Formats: sequence, structure tokens, C-alpha cells
Amino acid sequence: MIKLIKAMRNLGRAEKGMTGLETAIILIAFVTVAAVFGYAVLSAGLFSAERGKETIYAGLNEAKSNMELSGSVIGLGDAANPPTYLDKVKFTVKNAIAGNPIDLTPNSGGTAGTNKCVISITTDGDYQNDIAWTTAFIGTDNGNNLLETGEQCEITIDVHGLSLAGGDLGANKVFSIQVKPALGSTITIQRQLPPAIEPVMDLH
Repeated sequence: MIKLIKAMRNLGRAEKGMTGLETAIILIAFVTVAAVFGYAVLSAGLFSAERGKETIYAGLNEAKSNMELSGSVIGLGDAANPPTYLDKVKFTVKNAIAGNPIDLTPNSGGTAGTNKCVISITTDGDYQNDIAWTTAFIGTDNGNNLLETGEQCEITIDVHGLSLAGGDLGANKVFSIQVKPALGSTITIQRQLPPAIEPVMDLH
């Protein structure tokens, strides 16, 4: 019996308790880790929100720079009587909404290679990119090559002068023109010529 009592007393002596200082250290460590983790999550959230805001602003800026067709696409036949092929194409563009100016410096003569807006043409026998074209602002403008709010610009393409690989565009031929500004979406104009080429044609 005495041995049992001594053994029970020895069991209690081998155990060590946790002091208040150790508890405080562990608590501080947990708080520090939680603070660091919370800061990391908050930083990631702020970064994502900032990137999202930049994306929205970039999309708005792109949309504000869009242009659109204004009126009809006009085809001019050659000088023969009667005409036999498409000589020139004329169409007018304007800003889709009140947005940023669009550089319409033409690719023609001395301005070739300085244009930021690129126009290409596709036919059943050829594709040509960055073709020659000229501009003529209609109505009120400030004398520069920027398409700004309230301005309209007529673009003329000398189709016959391009020397298309498939030959001149005659009756019933289909062609596609793409106007690609430096900023904003591309305008695609796809038209089919009528069964008889006329001096002036409204290409629907």
C-alpha cells in the first residue's frame, strides 16, 4: 500500500505545466501569422480590383474610338460607254460616338507609310493589305487628318489602280473592304456588283 502511494506521488512530479509567458508567445505567433495572411489576401483583392478597373477603362477607350459608315457605299464605273468594270469605291465614315479622334492620314503619294489606318481589299482572286486610298472631309472640319466628333470623311479607293490578280471587278463580282484604324474596331464592307456596271452605283 505504501509503495502504491509513493508511485502515485512520483507520477505528479514528472508533469510540467505551461507558464503564462509561453501562452503569450504562442498567442502572438498566431496573431502575427493571421495578420500576414490577411494582408496577403487583401493585397491580392486590391490588385485584382485595380486590374479589373484598368480593363474596363481600356474597353471604354476602345469603344469611344470606334467609327462607322455614314450613308451609302458608292461604286464608280470606268469611262467606257457602257462601263465594264468597277473603277473606284467611295464611302463616308464618322465617329460612332463622341469619343477619341481617329487618325485618317491616307496611304497615298507623299503620305504613304505614315498612315495609321490600314485598308485592305479581298476579291475572289486577290488579297491586298495596306492599299492606297485618299480622303476628303465633308462639311465642317478643322483642317487636319483626325476624324473628330461631328466630322465626316469620304474615303476613295482606286480599285482599278490596284491591278488585282483576278482582274478588274466586273458584273456580279463580290469584293470585301476592311478599314482598320489604329484604335477601335474594324469596319468590314462586303458588296456584290450589279448585273450591269453603271457610271454611278449605290452598292447595297
